[in-house]
Parts: sequence; structure tokens; C-alpha cells
Amino acid sequence: MANEMTHEGYNLLKEELDKLKTTGREEIAARIKEARSFGDLSENAEYDEAMNAQAIMEARIAKLEAELEDVKIIDESDITTDIVKTGLKVKLYDVDFEEEVEYKILGKSQSDPDNGVISDQSPLGKALLGRGIGETVHVELPNGSVIEYKILSISK
Repeated sequence: MANEMTHEGYNLLKEELDKLKTTGREEIAARIKEARSFGDLSENAEYDEAMNAQAIMEARIAKLEAELEDVKIIDESDITTDIVKTGLKVKLYDVDFEEEVEYKILGKSQSDPDNGVISDQSPLGKALLGRGIGETVHVELPNGSVIEYKILSISK
């Protein structure tokens, strides 16, 4: 399944990838070169740290490349608000906590739950997709508990 994201999200990931591949790699190479100058690599903590940083960065580069390779850009101007779709905001009523919450549903790489952005692949995101205003969804969490939400509004 393609990773759906907005133009903005795509551009942010592409920008991060380009930065890592250029200045990120240059900075790591400089750190490795400097650490090598300290001598014996077998007991060189700076060298080990630089090599670990390089491995983490290269893993992030590979992940970003894979995400951007299998991406579907959402044309937000074509999205209607009759049912919940990726790219839309959804206002919900949490029945258990008796409070309103609002989330924007985006692709997994744009997910940021702390800032109200959930993935279309999350349990809540999956439960909401294709539903309309007034519908109630039951979301089973990984721990087995179930949360009930009522869809109050859908917007761009």
C-alpha cells in the first residue's frame, strides 16, 4: 500500500533526505576523520561514536528513500469532506472521557500524535477511514481495551 502524504509532507521528507545526503554525510565524514587522528581505533570512543552516528544516519536515509519511493501525493483540493479520508481533520467525541478531540489523518511518515496528527494506519485512523459525520467507531487498542468515538465533524 502506498504511503499517502500531502505535498507539504513530501517536500519536508525530501528536504530532510537531501540534507542528510549532503551536509549530514559531510559532517559525519569530518567527525570520523578527526576521530581517526586521535590514534588507536580499538580504544577510541570518539571514533566509535562517529561510526554509530553514521550508521543511524544511513538507516534514516534508507528509510526516507523507501518512503519516498512508494508515495502517493494527496491533492488536497480534490478531497471532499463527506467521509473521513487521509488528509482531512476529524473532530471526535471521546465517549469514555466525555471530551472532544481533533486529529488530522495523514500517512504514516507524517504521523505526530503529540501534535494531533495520526496515521491512517493507526488503529484509530483505520477505524475512521470511510466513516461519516454522526457515526460511532469502536477502536481496539493494542492492550485489548476498546475506546468509543463519535464523529462530530470532518474538515480540510
